[in-house]
Amino acid sequence: MGATNGVEITGPLHDRYDEILTDDALALVADLHRRFEPRRRELLAARKERQARINAGENLDFLPETRAVREDTGWKVAPPAPGITDRRVEITGPTDRKMTINALNSGAKVWLADFEDANTPLWENMIGGQLNLRDALDRAIDFTSPQGKTYALKEDSELATIVVRPRGWHLDEKHILVDGERTSGGIVDFALYFFHCAQRQLDKGKGPYFYLPKMESHLEARLWNDIFLAAQERLGIPRGTIRATVLIETIPAAFEMEEILYELREHSAGLNAGRWDYLFSIIKTHRTRGRSFLLPERNAVTMTAPFMRAYTELLVATCHRRGAFAIGGMAAFIPSRRDAEVNERALAKVRDDKTRESGDGFDGSWVAHPDLVPVAMEIFDGVLGDKPNQLDKQREDVAVKAGDLLAVDATEGGITEAGLRSNVNVALQYLAAWIGGNGAVAIHNLMEDAATAEISRSQIWQWLHNDVTLDDGPKVTAELVDRIIDEELEAIKAEHGDAYDAELFGRAVELFREVSLADDYADFLTLPAYERMP
Repeated sequence: MGATNGVEITGPLHDRYDEILTDDALALVADLHRRFEPRRRELLAARKERQARINAGENLDFLPETRAVREDTGWKVAPPAPGITDRRVEITGPTDRKMTINALNSGAKVWLADFEDANTPLWENMIGGQLNLRDALDRAIDFTSPQGKTYALKEDSELATIVVRPRGWHLDEKHILVDGERTSGGIVDFALYFFHCAQRQLDKGKGPYFYLPKMESHLEARLWNDIFLAAQERLGIPRGTIRATVLIETIPAAFEMEEILYELREHSAGLNAGRWDYLFSIIKTHRTRGRSFLLPERNAVTMTAPFMRAYTELLVATCHRRGAFAIGGMAAFIPSRRDAEVNERALAKVRDDKTRESGDGFDGSWVAHPDLVPVAMEIFDGVLGDKPNQLDKQREDVAVKAGDLLAVDATEGGITEAGLRSNVNVALQYLAAWIGGNGAVAIHNLMEDAATAEISRSQIWQWLHNDVTLDDGPKVTAELVDRIIDEELEAIKAEHGDAYDAELFGRAVELFREVSLADDYADFLTLPAYERMP
């Protein structure tokens, strides 16, 4: 498609795409790109500069230059907004048509409509998802499965509130160019939804709301705040209508929670404990810092680990001090309707998880499957009763120091061959699905997203570069990992049977070897993966 006002669409224009890629919507994308892209690039460069200092031995700490913000007891975030005053259960998932209907109908208070980690940034997913959200707000959406089952929306009063998660700052959108440059995936996702759906949301009595992922500093939050101001002004939406919840899913952001809330305060709806990406960030940030930052295998790290307890308790205390919501982490278990034992184990773990979170003062939490909504709802109902949230629970008992957030070496657990094999097996299955266009993948009774593969490949990279010997076997070497990749691929092939896609798994293996065995560490595996997509 030729350039109009400096905007060029390089992706194919399928049926109805012209309804989303209108001249006026693309003009908003172009305006935001021209005004804010230089700052995005500066902030991404600042990430690399800080990482270089950490590699050289510097430890993360609370910022001395923002001490006044932390010590000022006078400021609060904006008051709770309509539709997100009660957030006791939130469901997450990609924006395909079936999930859109199921999530909105699930009984959850909020649906995180995901253009990020539970989604693959395939062009068709990104624009198709925008269409699905607009159609849902217009009540013009339905779905019929290949088996003939039909799906339709319940009454508006029974639907979850839509909260959109755009892509993180690190991801480009290669199919929309402005003045010949790739655009920011996050700006594209935000701008297209805001242009088409902000007023639609307001007409239903709820504002346009967002989840902001992968941020690493309060300056990155300031950039989002300035984008919100510019977009509201351009479309004539009152200032402060937008509300955003920030995922604290990087270790640098954990040291700037208060400052992030401050930067977004007129648009802030709280913070979320994005625990799986947080684990990925711990490994990634300290990957060259030796054995004191070496985590045990993925499945051994629980939310009761001291450094994870420090992180979640600090999040609740920080949010409630400033009048912001604290939203808990993901229950990724998938209930089994065929295996009662598997089902009961999954539900027991969900109950334990949500009991801990509700007791700690979280105002709500996430689930990945509609069947888990009643379980999580029951737990939070038991604590909240008729109250919509726990903002009155101040957690003045919490006193977290920098060393508590960095106490990785106090985590119990080992590194076994089974753990290594699990990392390989799950990552290969996830990457094959991701490359094929699916970012939310059921693997071994868990709903996995990109954080799973990131943790898996990062742990292997860290073990290789820290001379780790397995508790029950040999030293972790590239040769050992290569052999296990081949063996796990055969096991996957046998498990999948006729559904095994040799071409997709071949590409997954190539990508996995690149991001786990190469000398140079890739900041995000989704970056080389995206370049492998059409």
